[in-house]
Amino acid sequence: MDQLLLTTLNGLSWGMTVFLTAAGLSLVFGILHVLNFSHGGFLMIGSYLSYTIGNHLQADSIWVFLLIAVACAVVVGGLGAVVERLVFRRLKGVSEAYSLIATYALLILCQGVVKLIWGIDVLSVAPPEELAGAARFGSFIAPSFILFVIGCGLAVFLVMDYFLHRTGIGKRVQSVAIDPTMSNWVGINVNAVFIWTVIAGFALAGLAGGLLSVNQSLSPEMGSALIIQAFGALIVGGLGNIRGAFLASILLGLITSFGDRFVPDVPGLFFFVALAVILLVRPQGLMKGLR
Repeated sequence: MDQLLLTTLNGLSWGMTVFLTAAGLSLVFGILHVLNFSHGGFLMIGSYLSYTIGNHLQADSIWVFLLIAVACAVVVGGLGAVVERLVFRRLKGVSEAYSLIATYALLILCQGVVKLIWGIDVLSVAPPEELAGAARFGSFIAPSFILFVIGCGLAVFLVMDYFLHRTGIGKRVQSVAIDPTMSNWVGINVNAVFIWTVIAGFALAGLAGGLLSVNQSLSPEMGSALIIQAFGALIVGGLGNIRGAFLASILLGLITSFGDRFVPDVPGLFFFVALAVILLVRPQGLMKGLR
């Protein structure tokens, strides 16, 4: 029983890791309809910033760790404002193929910047003291950091869901996602929504990079690996749908975790099997649109 519980917990942790990666990606696609390949690259930059700031401060408190993650979100969000101005604004109305090429080029640029500043060696971030141990529930022992990642993923989802569905700004964002022309006619500043959505999407990438820096090996290829999994959740959940991405991340995480437990010789196989089967059964994804 304990092994099944641990496998379930690992699946939820994997799913929340994917959701933290996919959250900003889904938000940007829901508004701009751009599949942003560079999202993984900016998440990677967030992780490297967390590594640098953490080493400079020599802090091992969980609160300092969270503040560093927020600082990474602010910095990467600022980079998002620059990218929106120089790249995304020029992608409006062009073919999706050009958008994919442009954002993939940004991903390669991010990898080059990481190699230039931090080098090509694999780096690691030591977890805060509070996350280095484990929590005991009867006879079951759960690693503290796994519980932390699950909690972070759930918190980010709840905040995003509340913002989109319970606030006036969120409803304006949904209106622009559905019909930007009509939204402009009724007085919504569509350009401002575009700009702040990109900034928020990049800030979420930086936040995810900071939070996940502890359980990831930091290398220039980190962003490419995470973005593939995030795209899987994005597609299964329904492009641009936050709730769909959340449910898809959990589903794919559990399937992958149990698949790896019973077929350990081919790790990660069941992620792609599940992705293919779900899309064959429901090609439009679990949900549709920015909801």
